[in-house]
Amino acid sequence: MRAQFVLSEIGVGLRRNLTMTVAVIVSVALSLSLFGASLLMRDQVSTMKGYWYDKVNVSIFFCNKNDSANGGQCAKGAATQQQRDDIKAELSNLPIVQSVTYESSDQAYKHYKEQFGGTPVAGLVTPDQLPDSFRVKLKDPTKFKVIKSAFSERPGVQEVQDQRDTVEPLFNLLNGMNIAALCVMGLMLVVALMLIVNTVRVSAFSRRRETGIMRLVGASSFYIQMPFILEAAIAGLLGAAFACVLIVGGKYLLVNNWLAKKIQVINFIGWDSVVAVLPLVLLIGLLMPALAAFFALRKYLKV
Repeated sequence: MRAQFVLSEIGVGLRRNLTMTVAVIVSVALSLSLFGASLLMRDQVSTMKGYWYDKVNVSIFFCNKNDSANGGQCAKGAATQQQRDDIKAELSNLPIVQSVTYESSDQAYKHYKEQFGGTPVAGLVTPDQLPDSFRVKLKDPTKFKVIKSAFSERPGVQEVQDQRDTVEPLFNLLNGMNIAALCVMGLMLVVALMLIVNTVRVSAFSRRRETGIMRLVGASSFYIQMPFILEAAIAGLLGAAFACVLIVGGKYLLVNNWLAKKIQVINFIGWDSVVAVLPLVLLIGLLMPALAAFFALRKYLKV
């Protein structure tokens, strides 16, 4: 009998405040979809970093005969074979180095032609202008500074370059987008909480006579608060379910059917990451409105 009464009160409350309930559902759905998207974007950035950092190398470029006119470290002319052999031997003995590959200026020019063959700049460079180099594969790419400090000042070395610098701006952009999504999510979450609190207060005020009678006949505070808390929880759960639909739809339509076909060089996250996020979204959608309603009712249900 008590459960039937609570359910009937929930139905009455939802019907009386239908417009505000719909607003709560929409705001919760938008905020939690942004929350889920930000978590997935964080996983995507981590996946991309692991993929690309595993492929990038540290490049040690040697001086060539055209660099002597520029002064600096290459003022003494092109690097000698002895200098290259000494550096390779030292690199091979370092525990952080996985492999060392030599690339001649002719090979560098071939790669340059492959990359820029169809552009106007293809004819601006000749093989003798490109330096030969060592492509150093590190066991831990974050140890780049060890290589740079050890070899950047060595005779015959023009420059030590970390190829992570070419992909770092992309990761910074994605991290910035993630922060922006979290900020918008926080704003929408505040709006959702305000709507939940106002909806609960309006519902409690409109039923203050009934709650007063229930208090006089000995009903406990928890029993009186239960219909209001469950109303907020149901609205939040519906919003969270809608957010899950948006997240799954975004993964299927935006990522799988568009981005994955347009940008094939990126290893996108799988469905396992999405499935791991959905329960958290549902849990937050259920608990957040219920707790907001609980604290909002303490004042308005005092008789």
